Amino acid sequence: MRYNQLGNTGVLVSELCLGTMTFGGRGFWETIGKVPQEEVNQLVKTAIDGGINFIDTANAYSEGLSETMLGKSLKDLGINRQQLVIATKVRIRMGPGTNQVGLSRLHIMDSVNDSLKRMGLSHIDLLYIHGVDPLTPLEETMRGLEDVVRSGKVRYIGISNHPAWMVTKANAIAERNGWTKFSAGQYYYSLASRDIEREIIPMAQAENIGIMPWSPLAGGFLSGKYTRQQEKAGDSRRDEFDFPPIDKVKAYDIIDVMLAIARSHEVSAAQVALAWMLKKPGVSSIIIGAKKMEQLNDNLASTQLELTDAEMEQLDAISALTPEYPAWMVERQMRDRFPQ
Repeated sequence: MRYNQLGNTGVLVSELCLGTMTFGGRGFWETIGKVPQEEVNQLVKTAIDGGINFIDTANAYSEGLSETMLGKSLKDLGINRQQLVIATKVRIRMGPGTNQVGLSRLHIMDSVNDSLKRMGLSHIDLLYIHGVDPLTPLEETMRGLEDVVRSGKVRYIGISNHPAWMVTKANAIAERNGWTKFSAGQYYYSLASRDIEREIIPMAQAENIGIMPWSPLAGGFLSGKYTRQQEKAGDSRRDEFDFPPIDKVKAYDIIDVMLAIARSHEVSAAQVALAWMLKKPGVSSIIIGAKKMEQLNDNLASTQLELTDAEMEQLDAISALTPEYPAWMVERQMRDRFPQ
């Protein structure tokens, strides 16, 4: 296991991060996973034993139950709190109240207090804003985040599912006021969907923001269970919850290449997908989730897989983005930038 900087901070996080979306399985999240407490403890222990020091949850996962189960797991296992970097999130609705949602200063403060209580912790290492709230001015959100940082309840802040322009604007607001800037960005990124390479990753590199990809296996579609001949895996959440959206025709072509490379290394297709992402610029830590111990162990093994330059080129070529404006114009105009 290698360790990378959390953005422009001095904190080091493991290149794989344990995601907890499968913990509990309450309400909407039931289709994603219903891992009970005993198995949660086993997954957390295996992850830590495998070198993971970074755990990601969210207040909305299983309506708060994921945070509760994570906190109990740390207590049951007797984990030294200072060994871990724990991240959670705020934005999604957490109750019927008019203001129990969004990124207002009020909801940020309430959510942080509630998350700390559920997890039984004194502070959150990394707090992400989970998505865009068009009703709340960015100035108010950044002030609310600064308040919880200065209170000592949050150490660092991150951003998720926001367009690049909003991230740079928010960081500019923070810099102008002497407030905390974003250190991490959590975005959907996979071999089947490289959209963030257009604007998000270049922005993150310019802003010193570490990219933490979520759903690196495209909701299980790149696990190797899905092929043109087998459109239903039978034991995957993708069968019932077809998310995140992907171009499946293109994804099957990618899977063909992945499976060939996997056979040559005698590993799973999932390991190939993760190993590819571990070598991509800007990626600090990949969020992996598991319902079963064998899934977690297989994901952990991806850190030992070294893809060749030729294999990386194969995967890059089959999954390449279609050029979009203004990128194709920039490339075209660069042709005469240097003297012939």
